[in-house]
Amino acid sequence: MEISFYHPSVAFLALALLVPFIPKEQWMNKAYRGALALLPPLIALASIMTIEPGMYGAIGYLDQVLVLGRVDKLSIVFGQVFAVIAVAGAIYGMHVEDRGHYVCGSLYVAGGFGCVFAGDLLTVFLFWELMSIGSTFLIWQARTKESVGAGFRYFMYHTVGGLFLLAGLLLKFKATGSFAFIGVEPGAAQLYDWLILIGFCVNAAVVPLHAWLPDAYPRASIGGAVYMCAFTTKTAVYVLCRGFAGWEVLAVAGTCMAVFGVLYACIENNARRILSYHIVSQVGYMVAGIGIGTAMTLNGAIAHAYAHILYKGLLFMGTGCLLYAVGTAKLDKLGGLAYRLPWVMVWYMVAALSISGMPLFNGFISKTMTIAGAAEAHHTLLALGMEIAAVGTFISVGIKLPYFAFWGGKHDYAGEIKPIPVNMYVGMALTGLLCIAQGVYPDMLYRYLPFVSEHAFHPWTIDKVINSGLLLGFSGLAFYLTREIITPHSKLNLDFDWFYRLFGRVVMRALCWPVSKIDDIWTEVYRTIGLRSLIGMGDGTSWFDKKGIDTVVDGSAYTVRNIGRAGAKVQNARLQDYLAYAAVLGLGIFALVWYFG
Repeated sequence: MEISFYHPSVAFLALALLVPFIPKEQWMNKAYRGALALLPPLIALASIMTIEPGMYGAIGYLDQVLVLGRVDKLSIVFGQVFAVIAVAGAIYGMHVEDRGHYVCGSLYVAGGFGCVFAGDLLTVFLFWELMSIGSTFLIWQARTKESVGAGFRYFMYHTVGGLFLLAGLLLKFKATGSFAFIGVEPGAAQLYDWLILIGFCVNAAVVPLHAWLPDAYPRASIGGAVYMCAFTTKTAVYVLCRGFAGWEVLAVAGTCMAVFGVLYACIENNARRILSYHIVSQVGYMVAGIGIGTAMTLNGAIAHAYAHILYKGLLFMGTGCLLYAVGTAKLDKLGGLAYRLPWVMVWYMVAALSISGMPLFNGFISKTMTIAGAAEAHHTLLALGMEIAAVGTFISVGIKLPYFAFWGGKHDYAGEIKPIPVNMYVGMALTGLLCIAQGVYPDMLYRYLPFVSEHAFHPWTIDKVINSGLLLGFSGLAFYLTREIITPHSKLNLDFDWFYRLFGRVVMRALCWPVSKIDDIWTEVYRTIGLRSLIGMGDGTSWFDKKGIDTVVDGSAYTVRNIGRAGAKVQNARLQDYLAYAAVLGLGIFALVWYFG
């Protein structure tokens, strides 16, 4: 690899290899462990902020040239926010002593960086699968029965998605002789392009391929969930933006995602499951912006991905603190925590107002760009759908979740509260301050957007601020009117996962029925024929044992015994008898020789 580009994945891969061999005495030192975990993201951030655009790191593999470092404005902006959330995630999780958290997290983050800077589809696929493996083990790091099942389902989904991607890129290579990762015009799309698109859409949690996300993310480890909400879906947003901008099907699918996610979030009880459905919804804005395909909507999708990584990471940090402190994230079991965990409440509300699009927070400067771009491109229904989703976002994440978690009609939380490590507060503070800073100074984000629009987007106009205020006010009124309906209830809500589970049961029955019938037939055959044959063979071997083996062995034993007894009788210690026996034996031998001679 060229010396002018240090790939951000390298330090994370080195950390994953190093962690298992660090002596226990050093590893248990929190300062040492935290500094070690912070080193790779800081190196990655420094590399990304100083690199010049270009193609780097071409290596030979399987008679192909893999480009590990395609650096342009699009990869830089995603790489930058990946490095920032990796820094915040490392700080937030440095109290964790389990080495597996650091190994799996490093592999996962390395895979995300590898996809963002990949210059060809084969390189994308290799790092894509590394992400799948690392994230699966992050789910298992929770070490609960539920996380084991969720991890297997998660891995199954992403294996299927990876197979679609692999099939598409192999067919593409057969047809074109190249693994080039370039934009595809929808009118010129071939079968392999659609297969690649499906593989990307699995990771983007496009409805109905999304069920893995609300199933797995709530069951991941507390620190692992912070990484997971940032990398998998946003890596998918990046590759969709790189390869499938302007596909109308994505515009429609993204808007459906935005509305679908908030509807289910409004009726959920588990705080982390609410946030997981909101990942589906917020990624829907990004997918819709990519599908519309104008410079403004593409910039809006990228800006929203950047903002979303920050405020969604902060939301998962806040709910992770609740889970760490009281042992549950279910809203019906929470309430009265505002006075016991005030800083958790403060930083959570920063993230909640950001995702809701409140002015002065980064969600306002990103979400409005996508919606305005959709309206300017004459996609009125899509813009309206995204506005409706914004209402549901504020209702569920901005009002419902904090109300029932921190207040809920309770003056104080009655249960035991475990002290929260300082580093978790530091991680939240860093991410929350960035959410506010970007909202106040939009150019912190806008300067990195890669596409040139016909006119610059200005979020701070009177009409946009008034529109946002009216929308949030209407959302508050809607919550008040529907507060009895969306009160948390302790149950699991299944969406398309219900069909997946039904399909699984049908397949299992379809496979088990003939197998059980064959087993019944074999059991009957064995009982009537095989068992009798075995019994007959047993009788035969028993007879042979008694008549054959026992006769020979026992007869030999009897003969030896009789000879021994006769020998004992002969040995009487009388010399005259021995001389007589010798004379008889000698005469007998002489007679035989004379007779036969």
